[in-house]
Amino acid sequence: MPTVRLDIEYDGSGFRGWARQPGQRTVQGELEASLATVLREPISLTVAGRTDTGVHALGQVASFSTTVEPPGDLARHLNGVGPDDVAVTAATVVADGFDARRDARSRSYRYRLLARRAPAPFERERALWWPHRVDREGLDACAAALPGTHDFTAFTPTQTDHVRFQRDVLAASWHDEGNILAFRVTADAFMRNMVRALVGTMLEVASSRRTIESFTALLNGAPRSAGGDTAPPHGLYLESVSYD
Repeated sequence: MPTVRLDIEYDGSGFRGWARQPGQRTVQGELEASLATVLREPISLTVAGRTDTGVHALGQVASFSTTVEPPGDLARHLNGVGPDDVAVTAATVVADGFDARRDARSRSYRYRLLARRAPAPFERERALWWPHRVDREGLDACAAALPGTHDFTAFTPTQTDHVRFQRDVLAASWHDEGNILAFRVTADAFMRNMVRALVGTMLEVASSRRTIESFTALLNGAPRSAGGDTAPPHGLYLESVSYD
């Protein structure tokens, strides 16, 4: 049974997230339908990181096993029958037993912030418009506090299936990209809404509604009620997954 790795990009605007849901349009549902059409058998995908409604992906990874020999140009076939807001950039036969989720060593996300007075029509549904004050030093100080192992209970919903709230953040920083401020963060794994809650809380620091000391205190397992708002999903991108 060949095992196949898919590298995937998608615009999350038109999806109810990654995970298959009855009666809902999801990325997993669309891809599995395309795979069933091309391979002529039902396929169940395993994904590196489930994304929520409205969240985009530039480097998502999924895997599956099949009883048939996939065509060498599987990616082209899938893109030919699939929707325009999903693209399979590579489809590779890999070692038996490869699991996109279990074998991943880290995930990297990017959150894009349009930090200017006027909105940008071409950034609509692509970046969070933020016409308010931005204390860049405050944002940088928040990002600098994140690397290391912390308890991120304050940055995930109270009602959760998570049983472990510690995550190991490998890198975190803000970058200037013209009118865009981009927050990039890499960790071993992420909890639901974690990046968006981090961004929403950091923006409270950037607008002088919270101190940096208050932000860093949240990293010791404070309750969700002590954290800040959850930033909207349309500014968030799953940027890459590492298996090294």
